[in-house]
Amino acid sequence: MVDDEKVNQVVEKGKGGYEPRPGYELPLLLFAGFRTLIDRLHAELARQGHPDARPAHGFAMQAIGVEGASASEVGRRLGVTKQAAGKTVDRLVALGYAERADDPTDARRKLVRLTPHGLDALARSAAIFDELRAEWARTLGPARVQALEDDLRAVVPPESFRLDAAGWLGGA
Repeated sequence: MVDDEKVNQVVEKGKGGYEPRPGYELPLLLFAGFRTLIDRLHAELARQGHPDARPAHGFAMQAIGVEGASASEVGRRLGVTKQAAGKTVDRLVALGYAERADDPTDARRKLVRLTPHGLDALARSAAIFDELRAEWARTLGPARVQALEDDLRAVVPPESFRLDAAGWLGGA
């Protein structure tokens, strides 16, 4: 039996011969790709001795940086209030990822510095991200992954490389 409505159905092609897709799919797919990478990262970090590490902690540790930062600076870099940054720093200190220390240039100021445990988490994260990227390259091909990265660089302004995901998503 033949379905009369589907016989000789012509699919309209968009520019370049591709089927048009709804605009909302792109951000959802980008977010799903991001979420997949982050979830896999944290599963592996937990396996490697960092079971308490959360995505917000990674952003905060990046905001602290290897030189350290004040809680106010961490807040500005994350796009959250000083109080929210202070809570995150308190959690990182409690988990052993960071410590508070006197600022050698200003006795009135405290710096937040990463501990060896925090630096280990960041180093392991970098290695895990390299392996996840390599998996994508094995699945899609290295040229396609590089083209994807190049294409995203072409449409994402340089100032968009910020750590303020928590603030952007409305949380701290």
